[in-house]
Amino acid sequence: MSLFDFTKGKKQVRGIRRRTLKMILEAGRSSLPNEFGAILRAEGEVIDQLWLIPGTESSDSAALFRLHMLPIDFHVVGTVHSHPSGGCWPSGADVELFRRFGYVHIIVCDPFDHDSWACYDGIGEKRDLEVVD
Repeated sequence: MSLFDFTKGKKQVRGIRRRTLKMILEAGRSSLPNEFGAILRAEGEVIDQLWLIPGTESSDSAALFRLHMLPIDFHVVGTVHSHPSGGCWPSGADVELFRRFGYVHIIVCDPFDHDSWACYDGIGEKRDLEVVD
């Protein structure tokens, strides 16, 4: 069972704003050698905001979210984090988080350009996410 049921009454998220993706990639690069992590928020069908959660801890191998610090907001759709060591595929711990929280998850990795990111659903399956202006 999910920590929060984000899917009831929700439209499917189809895209992410180009400026939001750019901000994610820059945050991943500037956090090196540590992971970057944040919460994704969508307006309608498009992700347009990042929320940083107070108390999030980052190391070179993990970003630990303090989800109890997150205000209730039904526009929150999932998470984003970086993999500084490379590889934009989810670990077992990532998939466990995906199953408990949200339904859209982005992983970014080195070299943090427009080709070094991937999106996953709530069970860790790769999914499409359109970049929109």
